[in-house]
Order: sequence, then C-alpha cells, then structure tokens
Amino acid sequence: MRISTQTLFEAGAARIGDLQSGLAKTQQQIATGRRVMTPADDPVAAARALEVSQSQSLNTQYGTNRGYAKDSLGAVEGTLSSVTSLLQDVKTTVIAAGNAALTDTERGFMATELRGRFDELLGLANSRDAQGNYLFSGYQTATTPFVKTATGAQYMGDQGQRRMQVDSTRQMAVSNSGQAVFQGGGQDVFQTLNDLITLLQTPVTSPAAAANLTSGLATANGNVDLALNNVLTERASAGSRLQELDALDNAGSDRSIQYSQTLSDLQDLDYTQALTELSKRQLTLEAAQKSFMQVSSLSLFNYL
Repeated sequence: MRISTQTLFEAGAARIGDLQSGLAKTQQQIATGRRVMTPADDPVAAARALEVSQSQSLNTQYGTNRGYAKDSLGAVEGTLSSVTSLLQDVKTTVIAAGNAALTDTERGFMATELRGRFDELLGLANSRDAQGNYLFSGYQTATTPFVKTATGAQYMGDQGQRRMQVDSTRQMAVSNSGQAVFQGGGQDVFQTLNDLITLLQTPVTSPAAAANLTSGLATANGNVDLALNNVLTERASAGSRLQELDALDNAGSDRSIQYSQTLSDLQDLDYTQALTELSKRQLTLEAAQKSFMQVSSLSLFNYL
C-alpha cells in the first residue's frame, strides 16, 4: 500500500489540529476554573449540575421572598406596637376619668385628648408598607382599610391575608385583616373609643348620671382590655412568623452552601491535574509538530 505525500500532509495536519484543540480546551478550563465547559465534557455531571443550579435559583428566590415577608411583617409588628402603647394610654385615661373629684370640664379635656387618640389610632390602622400597600386591608392593598363614621370607623377591606412562598413547603401570611385586629376579640376598638368620648362629654347633673358614668367607664375599661389582648395576640402571631423566617433564613443559607459545594464538585477544575494535563498536551503537540516537520521534509531528491 502506497501512501501519497498529500495523505501524509493531511494526516499530520489533522493530528496537530486535534492536539491544538485539546491544548486550547485545557487552557480554557484553567482560565475559567471549570472542568465541565459543555455537556459533552461530562453528560452526567452536566445534567446533575443543571438540577442543582435550578434548586439553588429557587433557594435564592425563597430568600428574596423572605426578605419581603420580613419587611411586611416588621411593619405590621411595629404598627401593632404603637397601637399597644396607645391603648395602654387610653386605659390609663379611663381609670383616671373615674375620679369622682373631676368636673365636667376636666372630663371634657379628657374627651378632647381621646379624640386625638382616636384619630391617631385611625392613622395607625391605615398604615402602609414600604411599597405603599395598606397593611390591614386584606387583599385590597390599594383600598383604605378604615373610614371614619359617626359611631366609630367602618372597615372597607376584606378578610384575606396576603401570603408569600418563603420556602419549598411553606406559604406564610405577611399581612393581617384590619377587622381581625381592630374589630376582633369581641369588641370594636373604634366604637369603644367613640362611646367613651361621648360618655366623658356628657355632663353629670344627677346621681343617675353619675351611676351611668361609672358603669360606662367600667364597660370601656373592659373593652379596652379586650382590645389590648386582641392586639397582643396579633403581635405575638407576627412575632412568631418573624422568628420562623429567621430560622428559614438559616436553613436557606445552609442549603446554599451545600448547593455551591455540590456544583463545585461537579464542575470545578482540579488545578493540579489540569496543569499536569497541560504540560502533557504541550509536550505531545511539540513532538507531533517536530515529527510532522521531519516527515514533510522527506524527498527522493535528498538521496540522488
């Protein structure tokens, strides 16, 4: 079998081309720090890396969702803290109003103070979060939750609680229904305040009126206690969800580290092995180039 000069050149050039491609690939792996550049490099590892990358992306999104949930629940808890302080001040005023030595004028001053508290409470009930959504209107985030009326305040939202996916198996409520917070627990705090204001503005001109004042203050005191207990229950619920989010954050961080380690094991380059392979490929290429030069220079004319 005779081998033509053309065949020798083509075979030699093809071999050198393959070696140069292999060397370039090894250099690219070293430059990027990645062993698996394309699925063809390691189909099994590439498929597994894709699965892990998708899981890592979901884990990252859950972390982002938890950040939004913390912001919303933090706003709820902060608002309810202010409501708690306000109701405690109202309770102090109710107790003070029971002093028999007070005049109608002095009780009128208290009523004026409570009217300011009423407006402050209404403002708290209509609080918004950082995105401009109302905290206590249920799903109706663009609707003002409470509108002032002659007897108190009317709730304009719904009973929904906005939820957010904060982990693969956990959806968490990140808002509270305003009706549950301010008109739950067996009383309506706005009506309680309105009735109390009316009571303190009513002159005490007879023993019957004095008895009515005493009875009304006792009712108001009991209703304020109910409101306080209800708000504290809602605060405790928001606080427990914030604690759960912290625990989920810790678990998410651990998973992120595990995913990163798995991806590293699947994709990252062993530099010692890669540098050894680079040296080997360089030597092989140099040898092939020298051999090709020697073969390509052969000619019968050299022996004539």
